[in-house]
Amino acid sequence: MEQPRPKNNKMTILLSVNAAAILIAGVLVASAIWLNGGLTFRAVDERSDIVEDSANEMELLESVSDSDAKTEQYTNITGNDDYVSTSSHEFDNTPVPSGELWNEKAVTIYATPDIDLCVGGGLSNLGEMYWQTSDSKVISGFYNSARTWLGFNNETCRYPVISGVGTTTITAGTYDGKRKDSIIVTVIAPPAEQWKHEVLTLVNKIRIKNDLNQLEWGYTCEDAADIRAKETMKVYAHTRPDGSSWSTACKAPDSGGVSGENLAIGNGAVSPASTIALWMGSETHRANILNPEYTKLSVGFNFDLNSDYKTYWSQFFSTY
Repeated sequence: MEQPRPKNNKMTILLSVNAAAILIAGVLVASAIWLNGGLTFRAVDERSDIVEDSANEMELLESVSDSDAKTEQYTNITGNDDYVSTSSHEFDNTPVPSGELWNEKAVTIYATPDIDLCVGGGLSNLGEMYWQTSDSKVISGFYNSARTWLGFNNETCRYPVISGVGTTTITAGTYDGKRKDSIIVTVIAPPAEQWKHEVLTLVNKIRIKNDLNQLEWGYTCEDAADIRAKETMKVYAHTRPDGSSWSTACKAPDSGGVSGENLAIGNGAVSPASTIALWMGSETHRANILNPEYTKLSVGFNFDLNSDYKTYWSQFFSTY
């Protein structure tokens, strides 16, 4: 008996990349740094360098009161809010004691990393400064600038070069000897499974605001999304390393289906929020996220400190 012919499958493919900065290892010489507060970490979900409309879509720039008011709306959102990180890096506006640079004595960061390191505010006559690390196997040095595309200030912050997980002591001071301080920094691996589900939750928040159906976790293409994230380490394209199409990682059934792929790699994609921001800042990537035909989303994430771009993300949208 003749088998029915498969229906036409529609596919949408998109990608995004952010190149790494130039590394200055060892001791960093920086200009005087001014900020309000002690050691200041700016949370990625407070970034301000993306298009405002995209930020509003993701609710990344809400005030505290707005955020609290909308919490109830998303309690039952598909994607499991239990996976969404509730931690954030708060600003500390306490004056820095004389001779010191920071109020805090210790902090924990992800190995991606999702923050830059900044000295305290309210300080005067700092002049040039040096930065040192006690364990180069954890933080080997600092880039010569901050990641402005994540909302950090080149004049006030420095991007740490993460070499591995563990604990190191960062010491900074002025060459005139008037200020010197240290802080213990613990670096931990990013929570891959939590972050993948957080991407789904963020996507569903965006779709709710646009009166679209929420997406379910795509168990059928779950392995395929992880495979595609790993494959971008070899070939950053929608053509797989063996030359086949990306869609072969999770083929549509004979009855047909709709599928799409978004990719992102690099030091701008350091968290679920920043990666979504990259995609939502692009009209074509945004089209995949807001496609009303999709019903499922699988998310892949791979992190390798020894690779060129370190963070590798995939989104596999589908109706199957």
